[in-house]
Amino acid sequence: MGELKAVIQSGGQGSRLAPYSTVLPKALMPIGEGTVVDHLLSRFRDAGVTQVIMTVNRFGPLIRSYCGDGSRWNLDIEYVTEDVPLGTIGGLNLLRDRLDASFFVTNSDIYCDLELKDLLVAHTSGSAAITVVVTRQQVDIAYGVIDHADGHITQFRERPSEEFSVSTGIYCMGPEIFEFMPPRGPFALDHLISTMLDRDAEVGIYEHLGKRIDIGRVEDLRRAQEQAVRPFVADEVV
Repeated sequence: MGELKAVIQSGGQGSRLAPYSTVLPKALMPIGEGTVVDHLLSRFRDAGVTQVIMTVNRFGPLIRSYCGDGSRWNLDIEYVTEDVPLGTIGGLNLLRDRLDASFFVTNSDIYCDLELKDLLVAHTSGSAAITVVVTRQQVDIAYGVIDHADGHITQFRERPSEEFSVSTGIYCMGPEIFEFMPPRGPFALDHLISTMLDRDAEVGIYEHLGKRIDIGRVEDLRRAQEQAVRPFVADEVV
């Protein structure tokens, strides 16, 4: 396969993590003895990745200062600056000529125990241009939910719980993905998936049944910090 690459998208604003994100990007939020990006880079290294490309924005200088050239993780890290926000997937356009084989993509705020090697095998064994890692998430509705028709209640459920498959923010992609993206400008992942489905293109799914914390809110950051104190345990409830 050649040199295995990964892209960490760290150009977001992190507004939900305010006020912490006014001084630190999500990638550099403290977790255990390191940061979120320490965890990501270590997992990429263990999966056989040799080169990581980080898309950065206003916190670019701070991220560069912390991560450097990647040598302390035995990785080669490069940086690409988004001069304007490019959405959840548009930043990949800056790397079109460099992503010529299967590669990982992840958000910069993910803390999980996914085995990336297994994801790579699943992706390369299929024919989809993108494999989306999903996990199950339960959503508790804080109200009584009413189903109705013709002016009458047909069912009443008091504070029900629903379970959904949600994206983890981790993907494995091939260079074919660029066939479904405009060559420049902001572009979102949901637009990419919609475009592929409209063209009857295959979108792969890899279900992760382990632990995953999306550090998008202050309470999520606290959960990740608590989790980092002890190793991931398969049967542990986070």
